[in-house]
Amino acid sequence: MKKRLLAFLLITCTVLSGFMLYHPVEDKKILSHVIDLKEQQLQLYWKDAQGKNYGNFKHLKTALNEEGKELIFAMNGGMYLEDASPQGLYIENGNTLKKTNTVKKAYGNFYLQPNGIFYITKDNKGVVCPTTDFKNDGKVKYATQSGPMLVIDGKIHPKFTKGSENVHVRNGVGVLPDGKLLFAMSKVVINLYDFATYFKEKGCKNALYLDGFVSRTYLLSGEWKQLDGNFGVIIAETKDKE
Repeated sequence: MKKRLLAFLLITCTVLSGFMLYHPVEDKKILSHVIDLKEQQLQLYWKDAQGKNYGNFKHLKTALNEEGKELIFAMNGGMYLEDASPQGLYIENGNTLKKTNTVKKAYGNFYLQPNGIFYITKDNKGVVCPTTDFKNDGKVKYATQSGPMLVIDGKIHPKFTKGSENVHVRNGVGVLPDGKLLFAMSKVVINLYDFATYFKEKGCKNALYLDGFVSRTYLLSGEWKQLDGNFGVIIAETKDKE
């Protein structure tokens, strides 16, 4: 009897260890999505064909459906003004619709220097860099400016305070060591230091804060579908309907 029980326990432990090895436990505080630009379609959206701001994922999803596309993932893509226009640089399909915001000192997270730019090149490379490092050589297809930077050259933004009580739901984007993009949104309120730490621990050399409080994510595979809200730029992954 003892031998049978011991054998059962050994088999159980082996199965459980294998499950843990190949099925890592989902982060309970952070919702994340990885994009490989070589395999997945990622674009930035602001206004529809009639020149009206999409505003949220529900409206974007409806518009995409009419174009024969399915919304796979979406996240609000940077800070915006009262009229829902981007607060800083915005490039869509190679066209600069809003110029880079070079103001150094003003109120709000956007101006906590260094702020930064997330952009996608025409040859499908994703980049996050401080605003001062950005140069449009004509090869930029999409770009959005926000701030502050979360991680800069592998280091957490120097103005973040560990243990800060300034907490909000937050979302951001970083570049993983293999070049893939890591999008993340906190499921609970979190301070900037801890949020930046998440990207750093994942290996991101550079990561950018997109927004907080208004943060929303639509993730089809994760059954996380926040369709409400009213914001500016949207970052979205789509695929053609079969």
